[in-house]
Amino acid sequence: MPSSLQLHRINPNTTTLAVNNFHKQPQLSQATTWFSPVSISVPDNVLHYHTHVVGPNQCCSAVLQSISAPIDTVWSLVRRFDNPQAYKHFLKSCHVIVGDGDVGTLREVRVVSGLPAGSSTERLEILDDEKHVLSFSVVGGDHRLNNYRSVTTLHRAAEEGSTVVVESYEVDVPQGNTKEETCVFVDTIVRCNLQSLAQIAQNKAKTSKSNKLTMNHD
Repeated sequence: MPSSLQLHRINPNTTTLAVNNFHKQPQLSQATTWFSPVSISVPDNVLHYHTHVVGPNQCCSAVLQSISAPIDTVWSLVRRFDNPQAYKHFLKSCHVIVGDGDVGTLREVRVVSGLPAGSSTERLEILDDEKHVLSFSVVGGDHRLNNYRSVTTLHRAAEEGSTVVVESYEVDVPQGNTKEETCVFVDTIVRCNLQSLAQIAQNKAKTSKSNKLTMNHD
């Protein structure tokens, strides 16, 4: 996986934000809008998860990934809030600070070198095994993505045994950057993560299918 990604656009010559700044919630104003960046049809019962409150100094986007693996296989990887580095190659470690994997669990992830960040403290906001929804928000860390909140939903694709993953987010635009630059940066990270998820899930599905065939043959 490439590690540079031309990420200098999100990292001008300024110091990183202090940890306590991440606890400030965006103030609602007349310029605040409700926005859904999802461009595909998702089930009505989860569409509202991808509707974000976007302030004047925030941006919002979504990334779609098709995966040739059953939804349960993909979800088994996505739902592991304690092990995001299993498919997110830009993370080198994860440590659960508080909780046992339920909503409210806090984790600290360490970022690989080459990115304009060191660590991120994140809170699990939603974990729905029935609807296949996971959401987390950033509450601290050494980086510049303030008030970041991500929502990931999984859906059965039209093709049998396949899955569609939709990940949307909202985030403050860092000082010195434009909304477009911020979305390009975050979209690139999310897209790389989901492409990695697809590869790992597809390999896992193939291995499981092969093992079943071997057992049936025996």
